[in-house]
Amino acid sequence: MPAPDWDLISSYAGLLALATVSIYAGSHGSLPSKRAVREAGAPEEEEDEEEEDITERLSSSDAWMFPITGSAVLFGLYLVVRFLGKEWINSLLGWYFAAAGVGSVWQSLIALTRAVLGDARWKTFDRVKLLALKGRRELAALSFRTPSLLLLPVGAAPSILYAFLPGARRSALLSDVLALSFAHSALALLRLDSFKTGCILLAGLFFYDVWWVFGTEVMVKVATQLDVPIKLLWPKSAFPSFSTARGFTMLGLGDVVIPGTFVALALRYDHHRFVQGGGGEGGTFAKPYFRAAMGAYAAGLAATMGAMHVWRAAQPALLYLSPACILSFVLTAAVRGELGEAWAWADDPEAEGKAKKEKESAEEARDGAEGHGVGEGEGEEGAAAVAGALTAGEETEGEGKGKKRRSKKKRS
Repeated sequence: MPAPDWDLISSYAGLLALATVSIYAGSHGSLPSKRAVREAGAPEEEEDEEEEDITERLSSSDAWMFPITGSAVLFGLYLVVRFLGKEWINSLLGWYFAAAGVGSVWQSLIALTRAVLGDARWKTFDRVKLLALKGRRELAALSFRTPSLLLLPVGAAPSILYAFLPGARRSALLSDVLALSFAHSALALLRLDSFKTGCILLAGLFFYDVWWVFGTEVMVKVATQLDVPIKLLWPKSAFPSFSTARGFTMLGLGDVVIPGTFVALALRYDHHRFVQGGGGEGGTFAKPYFRAAMGAYAAGLAATMGAMHVWRAAQPALLYLSPACILSFVLTAAVRGELGEAWAWADDPEAEGKAKKEKESAEEARDGAEGHGVGEGEGEEGAAAVAGALTAGEETEGEGKGKKRRSKKKRS
């Protein structure tokens, strides 16, 4: 029996750690802000720039189109690489992702710094707001806390190095930093609107991944020829050498972001249950669906790497990840007796906030009406008691007069 290849096994472990940490951080970044869950009619506080991001929610109709759109883009890239060469497309996409990486890494650093410092400490820093005006009309606005400004050059450094260093001298670390920031931003901003949509998306991309990996050379050709930060890399060597002599194991960013959106949805559902149960906007809460989905993702990715190691061939990761994530949701909901409720739930924090406000207003109105009814009843009982006392007094007075008349008759 051959000795275990510890260099390769450590490479799998490193890649698994990168992917799971990225999904964990991105999922928590997708939790609704205080602004989103604030009750309708409550006074608005001044919001930070991080809470003003515009999120994109995927509906079931979008999920149906994902495999079709993805196939068209993938095959288009394959044709470009095959017939026009990879040099110019790598250069074009490299500059594009380097420019996008400035904002992506910057926002990720801001989120990390804020998480470390805490919201209370973060809001003690001065808030700066830049406005572009035309007359009295506001054309654009940029708002940030002072630490954000200090983090901007740090966030720009990976993109500058990636853009200007020759391809042969680019470190895999630079590519991973950019790819991880893209994954974090995508998970924080791209949100599924329900578990139904998530299941449709994962099921469709299951067949998409299997076809393009096993049925054609397209996926493998594009993944290996494009030298852009849309994949996670880990050298095939054990810590601490990190030698690149044997090359790298790699994981496409889609295999992180697509299942990651489902894991993030599970976390938001746990948060929804906490808020609906009377919990506040902050604090810790039970995460049964998130923990199940996170564990399923790690197990599915480990199975992918195991199959790749055994058969020494590229594997469609979603072949393992899609069923794992879907089953984690179905089994968790079924065991808890919440399958129907979870399947019908729609992720819309603003609508939930309004519904909660309306429910509380209705309860207050009902309580007020009940209190008013009790007051009226007590008033009626008091009036009856007074009337009874007056009647008794009248009867007593009448009896007294009758006795006086009888006594007068006896004397006469």
